[in-house]
Amino acid sequence: MNTSDQYQRKIVTIVTEAAIETQLSKDLEALQATGYTITDARGKGSRGVRNAGWETSGNIRIEVICDTTLADKIANYVKEKYYKNYAMVIFMSDVVVLRPDKF
Repeated sequence: MNTSDQYQRKIVTIVTEAAIETQLSKDLEALQATGYTITDARGKGSRGVRNAGWETSGNIRIEVICDTTLADKIANYVKEKYYKNYAMVIFMSDVVVLRPDKF
């Protein structure tokens, strides 16, 4: 692969309660995320075991690939709006994308 075809971006990953999926999706769009991926998530954390037995009682994993400025904006906004009342973890990583025009 030609290194000139690689572009650095951030991936923001949010693991949280499925009950807030609709509102969180709207928030991401309002923050100008051009896209995101949502998948079901299961696991155990400080608030116990979470399964996907009920549509709104399970967890979701939302991933957004974007530039550093937007990644920080998303993380700060979501932390301020949701951390106090919802089980949630946010983490960011560096990623290499091959289609920078998409992100």
